[in-house]
Amino acid sequence: QVQLVESGGGLVQAGGSLRLSCAASGRMFSSYGMTWFRQAPGKERESVATISRSGSTTYYANSVKGRFTISRDNAKNTVYLQMNSLKPEDTAVYYCGATFGAVLGLTTGRYNYWGQGTQVTVSS
Repeated sequence: QVQLVESGGGLVQAGGSLRLSCAASGRMFSSYGMTWFRQAPGKERESVATISRSGSTTYYANSVKGRFTISRDNAKNTVYLQMNSLKPEDTAVYYCGATFGAVLGLTTGRYNYWGQGTQVTVSS
């Protein structure tokens, strides 16, 4: 019912910045809390940021707090992840996930939909 498409990944030097976008189909985007999560080979899946339906509340993993910012534009059916001061540790495939209804904190695995991911590679 809902399709999520991530974009904006790429190769960047340590200390650089990237902005990821997640575009959602349909007209129900504002019904979902949104989360960016990432996964690298051999590592556990890690949720990095969650934003509430209205965008009024955000939650971050300690590993990215102060460096990453999640935001959304419901008129454009899009959620963003601004990533600054990137580190090689941030290298992963980044996914967005949609959670219907309220979100109570950094969301881990409670997704109704998720996208195909976009690769972020940070070189040193």
